[in-house]
Amino acid sequence: MFFGGFGMNSWMIILVIILVAENLSYYLYTPGALLALVLSVPGVLIAITFHEYAHAWMADRLGDDTPRREGRLSLNPLKHMDPVGIAMLLIAGFGWGRPVQINPNNFNRTISLRKGNALVAFAGPAMNFIIAIIFSIIYGLLLAFTGVYLFTESGFVVNSIILSIITMNVGLGVFNLIPLPPLDGSRILVAFLPTNARNWMESHEKILYLVFIILWITPIASLIIRPAINFINLGLLNLIRWIVSLAI
Repeated sequence: MFFGGFGMNSWMIILVIILVAENLSYYLYTPGALLALVLSVPGVLIAITFHEYAHAWMADRLGDDTPRREGRLSLNPLKHMDPVGIAMLLIAGFGWGRPVQINPNNFNRTISLRKGNALVAFAGPAMNFIIAIIFSIIYGLLLAFTGVYLFTESGFVVNSIILSIITMNVGLGVFNLIPLPPLDGSRILVAFLPTNARNWMESHEKILYLVFIILWITPIASLIIRPAINFINLGLLNLIRWIVSLAI
């Protein structure tokens, strides 16, 4: 079983190339967009690396040493990067890492396979939200105690990188909670469904996968997850404001 990514056949790769090409023109011809793209690289690396590491860590904690044996219990970005997924996250705003392989049969017998799978699935998005909170706190502290530094030339770079890290992690976390295969949300949902509904989802996985692809290549996915992203961003903004207010 794999977590944190999905396989791509030839027609999907062609589709990804088209999407990247369309978005790339924006970065090439919009002033400042290319610089913003470069400054978003740390955010992409952190978001994907910690997301995949969390999947591996949770599986390891539950008794499955498959990720450890395959070198995925690591914070080395090279262990988790999928070139196409990174390109999509950078250019199109959504992407993925190299899937973490696990064997649920190795889980401790104190937990059911379904619950174990759900915990491994949830670990990825949860880690993204934790990273977003941590960097929101850092951002609030910088605003509170460094004065006008973030408005200097070097401060602009720091400011852009931190905001990118927050944005990428929130986006990746919410996107992966969509309850459609192959995303983490589908594995979490299955753990709580009654038997008939779970069997239906499993027997119609290919159709649901197709639904996901349609959502993915149209603005529908963005419309679905945008309210959740805005809600989380508002909470993080209030956290930043609260930290700044403590210093006043």
